[in-house]
Amino acid sequence: MEKIVITGMGAVTPIGIGVENYWNNLINGECGIDEIHSFDTTELAVRIAGEIKDYNPSDYLPKDVVRKTDAFMQYAYIAAEEALNQSNLEIDPERTGIVMGTAMSGISTIAFTQEALTGASHKKVGPRFIPKILGNIAAANISIAHNIQGPSYTVSTACSSGGDAINQSAMLIHAGKADVMLAVGAESAHCPIFIYSLANAKALSRNNDDPKHASRPFDEKRDGFVIGEGGGALVLETESHAKKRGAKIIGELLACGNTSDAYHVTAPHPEGRGAIACMRQALSDAGLKPCDIGYVNAHGTSTPKGDEVETGAVSEVFKGCLPLVSSTKGATGHMMGAGGITEVIACIKAVETGIVPPTINLETPIPDCEIDFVPNTARKADIKYAMSNAFGFGGQNSSVIVGKYEG
Repeated sequence: MEKIVITGMGAVTPIGIGVENYWNNLINGECGIDEIHSFDTTELAVRIAGEIKDYNPSDYLPKDVVRKTDAFMQYAYIAAEEALNQSNLEIDPERTGIVMGTAMSGISTIAFTQEALTGASHKKVGPRFIPKILGNIAAANISIAHNIQGPSYTVSTACSSGGDAINQSAMLIHAGKADVMLAVGAESAHCPIFIYSLANAKALSRNNDDPKHASRPFDEKRDGFVIGEGGGALVLETESHAKKRGAKIIGELLACGNTSDAYHVTAPHPEGRGAIACMRQALSDAGLKPCDIGYVNAHGTSTPKGDEVETGAVSEVFKGCLPLVSSTKGATGHMMGAGGITEVIACIKAVETGIVPPTINLETPIPDCEIDFVPNTARKADIKYAMSNAFGFGGQNSSVIVGKYEG
């Protein structure tokens, strides 16, 4: 089976727009979580999130695209533009495809439109409402802008959506359906109805008075995750296609895993059954042993149960040769569909630079655990292969392995 290589990356995150801004702030321990400024949170129990800072969509997007898109679509578009520009790809329309990953699609537009409609004496909803809320329209806008006519899919597998977008992109390339695939993930679910539900489920941190320290992956004092937003994109192509056009190859996509817990719609399997199987599947498909992995970017959301289960699963898969493990969600919050790709980008950069990003806000690690979570300060390490985990509601599990390209 021909190698799949990575030739472009794009990122929109609460700690920076653009891969270099994202990465530099990540390894410097910056945190993008703060009080929510995009709407009134006075009556909410949770008033913090990882929002995109200093963002004016007109600085990045054509005016007609701004008018007809939800924020999650805009983040997808911006990340895709960066990835495509870096790849220097001359698109062959019918041999280039796109897979979009998003958990919540246009939930914010739905919520705020309904709120406005409920309080209005004149009941009117704009003609752009439906295209702004559909998950696949994010991919459609990118395809239209770049004349991408090949395979187009949108996956929605909760918080593993971004990782699964990479997985499906790889499968389409291996199946001969395309030479190049654009894998994109994006999310913007900041709205009261979303926060109300997760807060009532006791899934969110309520540390409103100290937002910078609210997301605390693998720390004993963690009390829930913090919502984030953003977008991520990767250009994936066959090795032969990349070489033929003289592309700069950033890294290699070695394998992806996908499993289901088949246990519960919100809680992970208590013994990490699906997560363990997913990581082992990815390792097997990559032809690697556990000891080959130098770094794992953990799902690590900062929830009491989720972090505990993932810790046990990683310890089981890598027993005897534990890699460095960190969660970047202390910095960005939980970006859901976007995180599945931006966290793979963190793995690619770790391999490329020899620097492992830290788990910020980690003061007292989970007890009786031998894993090195790279607390608070980035670490230099020679990483040849790295794994990114993304686990979601419904028992969805995704593991992606990337590595140095050796032509």
